Amino acid sequence: MSIVNPPSVDSPGLDPQNAYAISAEFYDVLQAERDGIRVRSLYRDDVRRARVGVLDVGAGTGRVTLMSLLESRVPVHAVEPARSMRSSMMTRLASLGAELTTRVTVHPQALDETGLRSVADLAVCHNTVACLHPASRRALWPAVAEALVPTGVLLVQLPPARLPRHTTTHLLPTRTVGRHEYGGRMVTSADVDRIRARFEYWVRGDGRVLRRYDETFWMWPASRAEMIAELEEEGFVALPERPDPSVLAVRMARP
Repeated sequence: MSIVNPPSVDSPGLDPQNAYAISAEFYDVLQAERDGIRVRSLYRDDVRRARVGVLDVGAGTGRVTLMSLLESRVPVHAVEPARSMRSSMMTRLASLGAELTTRVTVHPQALDETGLRSVADLAVCHNTVACLHPASRRALWPAVAEALVPTGVLLVQLPPARLPRHTTTHLLPTRTVGRHEYGGRMVTSADVDRIRARFEYWVRGDGRVLRRYDETFWMWPASRAEMIAELEEEGFVALPERPDPSVLAVRMARP
């Protein structure tokens, strides 16, 4: 399971625009550098082969989007409904030159609300699918199919295959910024059919904890076989397994 990007909130009654209200402050400080390395390893070669466009579904603070701009010459569409994460991405994009920013469009809504049609030959769902309720996940695939050109490729970072047997704690990297040290941890546990992921953050200075926050997210497990079956229903066919099995590659089968 990838832990470099906090899963999106997908609970009834919660406005997706307000997701990451706490985590957004800490994400780039604690995890973005490691995530950037992983993004380049997983997707850079595919991005370089894009000839129509790249679609970044669940763009977060923009690691896939930025890499796509730097490694290709095609238009890039970044889809990110969460305002706090999107704000970080816009700040990052604003620091780039006009020759890059003229190729990127940021969409502040869910993919099925963007109206995108045949805009890309590569779509990437990095650290996105695990955080979607199964019904929301299945509803995503038709929207991806609409946004891709015929024979377009979709790369999906797979969710956990099963519920965790035990509560697990993962320490996040620490980072010193001026006089303050930032850090945190993620605690995951099973909760009926979901995975509870509780992120706990802290800021230390002068030998004491100055601030402490926490934010809880949910993930839904699904096996590789289940994911392939869902995607086949929407006209995708599985491609050969990639060197990193955490990513599933599928192609639109329609002519």
